[in-house]
This record gives sequence, C-alpha cells and structure tokens, in this order.
Amino acid sequence: MKLLQPGHLIDGFEILECLHAGGMAHIYTVQYAKTTDGSRRESEFPMAMKIPRMTAGDGAENIVSFEVEQQILPALSGAHVPRYVASGDLSRTPYLVMEYVPGQTLEHWSQAFEETPFKVGEHDMALARMGSALAHAVHSLHKQNVCHLDLKPANVLICPNGHVVLLDYGLSCHAHFPDLLAEELRKAVGSPAWIAPEQVVGVRGDPRSDIFAIGVMLYHLATGELPFGEPSTAGGMRQRLWMDPVPPRKLKPDLPEWLQEVILRCLHPEAAKRYPSAAHLAMDLANPDQIRITERGRQTQGTGFKVHFKRWFKAAGMHYQPSPLPSRQIQEVPILMVALPHEDVSDATWYSLREAVARSLGIRPGARLACVTVISSGDTSSTDSHKSETRVHRTHLTRMQQWAQGLDLQDHQVSFHVLESGDVAQALVRYAQGNEVSMIIMGAATHGLQLQRFVATVPIKVAMDAPCTVILVKQDLPFELLGTAASADDARGAQPLAT
Repeated sequence: MKLLQPGHLIDGFEILECLHAGGMAHIYTVQYAKTTDGSRRESEFPMAMKIPRMTAGDGAENIVSFEVEQQILPALSGAHVPRYVASGDLSRTPYLVMEYVPGQTLEHWSQAFEETPFKVGEHDMALARMGSALAHAVHSLHKQNVCHLDLKPANVLICPNGHVVLLDYGLSCHAHFPDLLAEELRKAVGSPAWIAPEQVVGVRGDPRSDIFAIGVMLYHLATGELPFGEPSTAGGMRQRLWMDPVPPRKLKPDLPEWLQEVILRCLHPEAAKRYPSAAHLAMDLANPDQIRITERGRQTQGTGFKVHFKRWFKAAGMHYQPSPLPSRQIQEVPILMVALPHEDVSDATWYSLREAVARSLGIRPGARLACVTVISSGDTSSTDSHKSETRVHRTHLTRMQQWAQGLDLQDHQVSFHVLESGDVAQALVRYAQGNEVSMIIMGAATHGLQLQRFVATVPIKVAMDAPCTVILVKQDLPFELLGTAASADDARGAQPLAT
C-alpha cells in the first residue's frame, strides 16, 4: 500500500502523520474522524495505526505476521503492551489501531547510551537497570502464555520514566491460539542477529528464547558487538546451537564479572541452562552484588574446540521438543520470599520459618529464595548516617545469612535484602509486587489475639494485600524442647515436626 497522506480516512479513523515507513509496515498517528454533525470522539490516549505492506513484491510472511498480531494483541493486557483499539480485515484494508506510547526505542536509546559520559561503574548499573526493566516486561508476556520471539532493539520502547513497552507481535506465539507462522511458513522465523538456537530448528513457544534475545541485546550494549554477528544463511544461524560468543570481558576488560555472568547465562546454547524465567533474570540485574560468580563470569578466553565439538555432536542428534505452557513453566521455578523479623523474635520462630522454607524449596527445584527483613528508617540515624546505615544493614544481612545456612540451597539461588520503611506490611507487599514473587512465607502473629479482632497485624495486612500466595507459619514448639522432642520422635519412629 502506498504512503497515506494526512487527512485520509479509514473506517472512522483520520490519518495525522507517518511515524515509520518500514519493510513490513507503515505506522501513522491517527485520531477519530469527525462525524456528520462535525463532532469528534475523544480518545482516552494517543493512537497509532499500523498498516502492513502487501504489494506484489512482499513476502507471504507480511500477511501471516499481520494475522498473528491481529489475533494476539487484543488478548494482551498490562502496562508493558500498547492497548488495542480496532483492526481491519484482509478483505478490505488491513490495519491495527493501538495505543501510541511516547518514548524511544532501544535502538535510539543505545546511541545516547554510548555517547553519555558515565562515571566509573555507572555505565554498568544503567545497563543493568534497563535490562531489569526489559526482563520484567518480558515476564509479563510469559505470564499471559505469550512468547514474543522477535525481541530486538527496534521492538523495545523505553518510556521517559524507564518503563519498558514491547512492540510488534507479528512473530509471536500464544499458547492458546493456532501458531499460524509454524503452520503456514514451516521455517525458522526471526531476526538473524537475535534469534535463539531452538528457533533456528523451528521450535517456537519457549519463553527462554526471549531470554536469549535479551542476552544478545545486553551483549551488544556492553561491548558494541553482536555475539553471533548478522548471519545471512541457515548454516550461519545454526552455529549458535553449539557455539559460545567471545567473552564480553575479552572485548571490554573493565566489564564487571557479574555482568558477564548474566549475559553468558542468557546466551547458553541449551535453553535449560539459561535463566529459568525472566523474573529470575530481572532479580539478578536488580541485585548485581549478590550474583553468584562462576568460571563463566571470570573467563576472558573463548570456549575451546573440544567443548564446541562435543556440543556440535550433541546438537546434530538432538530432538527439540515443544515447550510447556509459558505460564506453567514459570510457575515451576517461582521466586519465594521469606520475611524474617529482626526484633521480638524467638528461636522457635526462626526454626519454624526455616522448616517451612525448606519444605517449599524441596518440592520446587530451580525456585529462587529472597530473604527479606524490614527495619525502621530510624534504626540507621546517627551523626555519621552513611557509616551507621552500612553497619546496620551489614548486621541484618549477616543474621539472615546465618539463618539460611541450615537450608539446602545447592540447586537454588538465594539473595538477602534489608528494606527500610515505617510500614512493614506495605514494604513487604511492594517488594513482592516489584520482584514477581510467587509466594511469601512469614511468621504468624502469636500474641495479642484479642487485639487482632480490632487491629490488623502485619501478617494479616500482608495476606490481605499481597499479589501472591501467603503462608503464615505458627511456631508449635519452643526451641529449647526441640532436641528432647526429636529424640522422642526417633525412639518411636514418628515423622519430623511440622509447623
């Protein structure tokens, strides 16, 4: 379709200006057209219209991707996607009208990012903040059973407040809808620089494919290079099934180890060895000081020939299986949060919480644990506020780390967080909301039972307002009697104590 001029009318919408004329579509700002009486309906938000290119020289993928986006966009909701307004079918004029979100694409953001003179360390933290915001946006899609599968800088919109909105769902896959691209094109679909290994062999619908694409973008922003170049052949794209990219620290020696650890984990050829969910990735990027550094983060030399050859041999005979529902997959690797009190707490409560956490982690391989305590802002006030704050935080972090030593964390990531707030319940709820927490484990109030009828305690407030499951753990046995009780249980073959 030729470029439309301002004032052109389509199904009750008036064209204002062309924002983008690309190889697959034209995008215009639009408004509602005037009615016969001269009035105009006001929109709740600015609108944009996307019209696919469908000339004789354009490929079939343009038509199919339009149908895919027309199918998926109305089913999406949340702050990370533009709101759907209307669409036109292929028999007349195909178009999609959606919310126009102001901001700049990651493509433009990266140019400004490269030119900004950051202080030492600020460059990496700015990159981590952007990556964390992007991971949260991707996680919101996965919770709706959608994999984007075409994440690249042009499809990531960064708002002035740092919020991320994802664009262009023409290559996406919704677990509840027919996958038109897989049915009609039957070939690897995606952008060569960002496509994941499993996509190369035709497997669509794995949420970890989007994590791979985030890794490509982080690698590019950190080093200025694309990890696998821009291959133009199927053979060139297949190399990522067994090859690792050059370690970022070989290209940028001052890059911190934690950032390389994150990037290379995202880019692992096998999806099962990447981050299990985008929420796990977001939490690592938000807490770089707590990332567990392995040899992967320290290396400065590329993977050797022998390792690549073994991977090549394995990839040659590998049968890739379709993924489970994205929402089900991320439910299997949740982020669990335990709220640890720092005052008026008995040893029995600490023991009971540890037992409850151990049981929850034991039935959820791959789950992540966040240990959180909330202190009053007044606890860090002194004549030397910075030193006082550091000392107080370190004391509480040490106490939580000692508490966690009794847990089997071999297959689990764990992090520790000290929050400052005058409202403990609100701080815990906000933390859970901001970090995609799936379950909160905390102690139940055991005092003031009569008062609870009239005044809600912290556990009750959290249970009422939390966006996830809340488990309240009540101590059943004083800590000093545990040894005696355990001996008695062993003597009569009883089960371990439950809380």
